[in-house]
Amino acid sequence: MAAEFDLNDLKARMAKSIESLHSELSGLRTGRASASLLEPVSVEAYGSRMPLNQVATVTVPEPRMLSVQVWDRSMASAVEKAIRDCGLGLNPMTEGQVIRVPLPELNAERRRELAKVAHGYAEQARVAVRHIRRDGMDVLKKAEKDGDLSQDESRVQSDLVQKATDSAVQDIDVVLATKEQEIMQV
Repeated sequence: MAAEFDLNDLKARMAKSIESLHSELSGLRTGRASASLLEPVSVEAYGSRMPLNQVATVTVPEPRMLSVQVWDRSMASAVEKAIRDCGLGLNPMTEGQVIRVPLPELNAERRRELAKVAHGYAEQARVAVRHIRRDGMDVLKKAEKDGDLSQDESRVQSDLVQKATDSAVQDIDVVLATKEQEIMQV
């Protein structure tokens, strides 16, 4: 059997695509406040851009409110500006070192937009999984052509790759359905 083909490696790469989808979806707003909502925010701090979690602590004191505790008082205005400019439609209010971020109600149109964005992320993950599948199939075809793998063994391995692909796509669909349900929940 060809040394380059490793089904477990393909499965691990597919799992990373699903993991990536999880992290992209965590940044999408749902009806409830979540500290992960502000993860993509980066702040202009000390002469460079830093992730928000390196200059402040984000907590969820209420279902529709985020609280950002800035560690260095002089950074409060920069953090507030970063949250305001991050494109999530948030309007932070500074009270000393604490920045309160009320989450407005999502209207039906905004929920549909967010669901479309979630579908886009899921499709990117499916495409990534299909690329991984194609890479695995290419390795199997080459091994069979070079005589390193019998036709029967190649077919068995191809079936395993296809099963792993189907499983990964099914996982993506489940993750998407869960997120869509969260977004649409009023």
